[in-house]
Amino acid sequence: MPIVCEPHFQKHWYNWWRGTLYWVGYGAVYLPEGFQEEVILAGLCIEGPEYPLVLYPTVMNSLPATSRMQKISVLLFLAWVCFLFYAGIALFTSGFLLTRLELTNHSSCQEPPGPGSLPWGSQGKPGACWMASRFSRLVLVLIDALRFDFAQPQPSHSPGEPPVSLPFLGKLDSLQRILEIQPHHARLYQSKADPPTTTMQRLKALTTGSLPTFIDAGSNFASYAIVEDNLMKQLASAGRRVVFMGDDTWKDLFPGAFSQAFFFPSFNVRDLHTVDNGILEHLYPTMDSGEWDMLIAHFLGVDHCGHKYGPHHPEMAKKLSQMDQVIQGLVERLENDTLLVVIGDHGMTMTGDHGGDSELEISAALFLYSPKALFPGAPPEEPEVVPQISLVPTLALLLGLPIPFGNIGEVMAELFSEVEDSQPHSSALAQASALHLNAQQVSRFLHTYSAAAQDLQVKELHRLQTLFSKASADYQRLLQRPQGAEAALQTVITELQQFLRGVRAICIQSWARFSLGRMAGGAALMAAACFLCLLVSQWATSPGFCFHPLLTPMVCGLAGTIVCAGLLTTTGLKLDPVVLGAMAAAGSLLPFLWKAWAGWGSKRPLVALLPIPGPVLLFLLIRFAAFFSDSFVVAEARATPFLLGSLILLLIAQLHWEGKLLPPKLLTIPRLCFSVSTGPPRHNGTHALGLGVGLLLCIRLAGLFQRCPEETPACHSSPWLSPLASMVGGRAKNLWYGACVGALVALLAAVRLWLRRYSNLKSPEPSVLFVRWGLPLMALGTAAYWALVSGADEAPPRLRALVAGASVVLPRAVAGLAASGLMLLLWRPVTVLVKATTGAPRTRTVLTPFSGPPTSRADLDYVVPQIYRHMQEEFRGRLERTKSQGPLTVAACHLGSVYSAAMVTALTLLAFPLLLLHAERISLVFLLLFLQSFLLLHLLAAGIPITTPGKYISQP
Repeated sequence: MPIVCEPHFQKHWYNWWRGTLYWVGYGAVYLPEGFQEEVILAGLCIEGPEYPLVLYPTVMNSLPATSRMQKISVLLFLAWVCFLFYAGIALFTSGFLLTRLELTNHSSCQEPPGPGSLPWGSQGKPGACWMASRFSRLVLVLIDALRFDFAQPQPSHSPGEPPVSLPFLGKLDSLQRILEIQPHHARLYQSKADPPTTTMQRLKALTTGSLPTFIDAGSNFASYAIVEDNLMKQLASAGRRVVFMGDDTWKDLFPGAFSQAFFFPSFNVRDLHTVDNGILEHLYPTMDSGEWDMLIAHFLGVDHCGHKYGPHHPEMAKKLSQMDQVIQGLVERLENDTLLVVIGDHGMTMTGDHGGDSELEISAALFLYSPKALFPGAPPEEPEVVPQISLVPTLALLLGLPIPFGNIGEVMAELFSEVEDSQPHSSALAQASALHLNAQQVSRFLHTYSAAAQDLQVKELHRLQTLFSKASADYQRLLQRPQGAEAALQTVITELQQFLRGVRAICIQSWARFSLGRMAGGAALMAAACFLCLLVSQWATSPGFCFHPLLTPMVCGLAGTIVCAGLLTTTGLKLDPVVLGAMAAAGSLLPFLWKAWAGWGSKRPLVALLPIPGPVLLFLLIRFAAFFSDSFVVAEARATPFLLGSLILLLIAQLHWEGKLLPPKLLTIPRLCFSVSTGPPRHNGTHALGLGVGLLLCIRLAGLFQRCPEETPACHSSPWLSPLASMVGGRAKNLWYGACVGALVALLAAVRLWLRRYSNLKSPEPSVLFVRWGLPLMALGTAAYWALVSGADEAPPRLRALVAGASVVLPRAVAGLAASGLMLLLWRPVTVLVKATTGAPRTRTVLTPFSGPPTSRADLDYVVPQIYRHMQEEFRGRLERTKSQGPLTVAACHLGSVYSAAMVTALTLLAFPLLLLHAERISLVFLLLFLQSFLLLHLLAAGIPITTPGKYISQP
């Protein structure tokens, strides 16, 4: 009986079913047992002629089954590949994501930081520890993201010059007024934070005096308790009452450290007022009660305003004015024994972001005020620049506490000057005493840390210890004869400051120094593992391929590495587990690569193994090499479109040079005994040229949404990347909202039209039904969420609670629908419509969009047999009932897009949660991204010929 079949199945399928094998050209189509009737595999018509194939069956009573040993070999090979990748990643990250050893040692009043007597006045006074306390209470106001220029006094502009009007300038005028009226009671500093400028890392630095490493940035949203010595532990050990209110990050960092706490959720960056209003509700009553020794208020409104609107929005002026009123209220309630500290943990960029090391991100404000005189002189014209961690030892000594053990900050010596003339020692001696205590504590930390970690430079460490020994000896001599030694005191102060600053510099250099050797080794190991997967994926398509020979060099390499590691261990060397794992991975991989080169590379060029076109490979290599060039990284926004445009032009030129845009020629294939076209081109030259022009246009439009890296100050980011809520004009906001919703609708319509064109919306599968009804609901929820967040501040007061609730429910609903759609897609990814009719016609035209053979053995061994299994189970009973009614025709529709339909659906579902995480106008970028992907794929497929042999009859 003749069988009408699609012409695109052109390779053998080995599986474990009994049935019939139909030979097609140089390949075969296998029909499972139970489908002896006529079978039609129908798809969707594409451009170009289509020809049916009339085949005659060759019966195969049994096909070879996959042996158990082969399965075990495959599992062992996959485990080996996973080990190679994990070893490479571990080696790379050990050189890139540097960490430092966290010491659990603690300072105490009973253990002085070093030999020698404590400073004058520290013995016998209440509240005294290493040094007599100057304050018994502290109010710490932490205004998140308080950039220095937000608090900087504004000079009066000259006549005739227009005043600079920025929303954030001059709003904290109470600071300027206090500095002018009470110059000996207040100071404003420019505090320099160490990167990364994320909140949790800054809180660690502000309480421990240490430097966070880069790996700590990944913990910003998963805070954990600080194990190092810190101010909170010292306050608790001294029996001080600490009251906190504000950001709930402190709850995870310092569990059980507060006598009273009012925590508020911190990561809803669109909420400007909940945390601040909650603090204000408890701040003044707590101050008036007097039941506290340290009061901490962590305000988040300025930081959230920067994330939502940016620093140049009028809402920032309102939030800073509110903070100014808070400072005024605190100043009015302070007593003489209380110190007020107003500080920002970090700054923000021009777009309101933070986390990097740009000047705007690391520059924060620090304001100190006391009702009693604190400074001997007037403030300088330009505020002094101090490291942020200098606040830790300063506050510890001012409060009469031990400096935390791991602190490497330098005390702000100006705060330890003797203001009153009645004090027996001069200001210089008081400053030297504080600096010497600080240097003793840092020297003790260096000695303990270097003995435990060995990651500090030995030569520089020895130089610093020599400098400290000299300065300490000079200080002890001056204590014996303090009178008339002002010049010597200044020398000692300078030496101590040089020591403290040198320690900070060596720690920064050691803890932020990348290990290039480990990074290169990890990258090379991962590249070799990728090459291994490429080789095996190509070899696996050949008949009779077995995984057993691959495991032999792996076992030999692992055995050799284990022997070498054992010999090294016997010599007493301390082996790093990461390096040992990388050695084992390399030892198992090198014999295989040598065998592959000897057996394959000498016979055929390795380029023949590459499954992607040459221009695409060239573009990927150039793009990969660009990451090793600073200039390309800085100019990435210009380099990437140039490389992508060059790729498009190169692809079109290659299609022309290879003649794939020209009319086809006829060839005679002797082994098939018929004349056949080598394959007409998928499209003509004009169509391919149109695809290229469309791609270039999309690339040019995408350049309008450029975000500049912070290390390129001359670059200006696109204003279209800011959220709609940051826009002031209502008409412009409405127009942009309509454009964003239009882009969202266009994206959804394009995906649905593409799926409908290839008949992927006709199946009754759950995933198809979700695409038809679930995607519009997700688009509706996204558009409604954009409308709420862009106009939340304009909502009537009685509806604000409803708007706030809907702003939380809608994105969760969209994310839930996306997750449901992905689960359905994973459950039933094949959207094939199967039909059965009786009385099939004798001939039928087969229409298929497939452009070539399957690309891997997995495609042949798993996907299509599963489709036939589905057909077999679906129509098994119907076959038995309708045998007497005549031959049965089974049609499986849109098999040609069985892979791409699932992939497009998955990418669309993932796009909606990503859209909710970005500003509204990013929807235009997503639309351009999808258009670029479709156009590029069509351009790549334009040169792939469709093999369309004519009618032939082959006798078995």
